Amino acid sequence: MSRGFDGFEIHHFRDSQSQSEPSSHSRESSRGRGNSSQPEAGVKIKLAKIRETEYQSDYLDSQSRERQEANPPSLSRDTRQADLLAQRERTGISNRDRSYSLRPSEIRTLTEVGKFRVVAVEDIAKQAYAGDRSRMDSDLRNLIYQRLVERRDTSVLKKESQQVLTLTKQGKRLIRRHGFVLDDQAIYSGFVKPKEADHDAAALYRLYHKAADEIERKGGKVLGVQLDYELKEKLYRKLGQAQWQGEGQTHGRKEALAREMHLPVVHGKVSFPDLRIEYANQEMEICRVDLELATGHYHAGHLAEKARAGFQIYARPEDAAGLRRVRDDREIMTAILSL
Repeated sequence: MSRGFDGFEIHHFRDSQSQSEPSSHSRESSRGRGNSSQPEAGVKIKLAKIRETEYQSDYLDSQSRERQEANPPSLSRDTRQADLLAQRERTGISNRDRSYSLRPSEIRTLTEVGKFRVVAVEDIAKQAYAGDRSRMDSDLRNLIYQRLVERRDTSVLKKESQQVLTLTKQGKRLIRRHGFVLDDQAIYSGFVKPKEADHDAAALYRLYHKAADEIERKGGKVLGVQLDYELKEKLYRKLGQAQWQGEGQTHGRKEALAREMHLPVVHGKVSFPDLRIEYANQEMEICRVDLELATGHYHAGHLAEKARAGFQIYARPEDAAGLRRVRDDREIMTAILSL
């Protein structure tokens, strides 16, 4: 759950990866989306880099390379997933003084978990393995054995717990060293507080796939994702630099910096989405969609803030009961979509 921020809380940003800032700061206020005037050539370069990370030839055998040449990256997500799962051979990868044996599907799982810090095992099975639990279990056993991934429960209470995955520091270093994601994509390792881990694992990964499927259905291409604590860290780092350089009053400067980052300001508070997806549309423009996961404990004021910020708000069916108390606010409830 993201929150409006009014003060420095850099201690919340453990183990986050510093990011480069997009060159353009224009904004289009439409349901959490913003378009950038970045030149078409620049977008094409970024798309090419993404294709390179999706189809890394240095860890695939010759048969897999032939398959990549026969199946260009323009194929649908489902087709790419099926092709990836069809590749069962493991290839050795060296990382300084250690060697690992990995399938392409295992590398994809590493990068997916790293982007979201904590992902529920059930969601990985559904989204990354198309429901093939035996294949997922085989991959996870290998990743855990090589100490690249950890598997844990979010609570000591069985009824309230779910099994989740997170990267180890070794897993994070492997992804970075071999360029399995773009340099400006944050990668996380280690668990946060159980409450935060439970929220992050609850549906953010599912929420991402729901939005990404819609983006690709309309001809777009996902470029990267940002979680709320990454956006917070980036804003407050910029604000700290501005204060050190003596650039204006803190409050006014914070609002200006927030708008440069395409973050809305509602009643004087910066609103941070749970998840931001940056993508290229068919016109080769950089766009953004900001998503919020509403859970049962949200109160009317919080939902109103997120709705006014222009975020796309989603709620799981099991959280619908907890949101009934704000149903008298028609504007808020019509903004909530089903996950």
